[in-house]
Amino acid sequence: MELKLGIPEIRAYMEAEFPQIRGRFELLDLAPGFLKARMAVTEADLRPGGTISGPSIFALVDCAFYMATLAVVGREALAVTTSCAIDFMRKPAPGDLVAEARVLKLGRALSVGDVLVFSPGVDGPVARAGVTFSIPPKRGAA
Repeated sequence: MELKLGIPEIRAYMEAEFPQIRGRFELLDLAPGFLKARMAVTEADLRPGGTISGPSIFALVDCAFYMATLAVVGREALAVTTSCAIDFMRKPAPGDLVAEARVLKLGRALSVGDVLVFSPGVDGPVARAGVTFSIPPKRGAA
């Protein structure tokens, strides 16, 4: 697996294609098949009791794995989530979350991997997800 996009290209692509999430995610590290990102958590992400909501954690998982897949397949706006199973393991502290996304298998039609989610100050991951993305065929490909 080799990188087709670097951090600056992914950042520019996400801002152009998904302006509604501008400033929400910061790319921290990138290697072939690996991406680390931070999500800015806002008051809108919190549930009663000060925990971060499951849908907010899903947003981080989904975006981190999408960006990890983009890094190795290139600009592909129509790559979509086909499967995601999340285990919520610990209560995250209110504050930004960090995801480590790994592409474990990249095929012609699917990108399969996992994402670990960390909360600063909490020992171990707060969530783990198995994720599969569908990659549409190139135009003109049979």
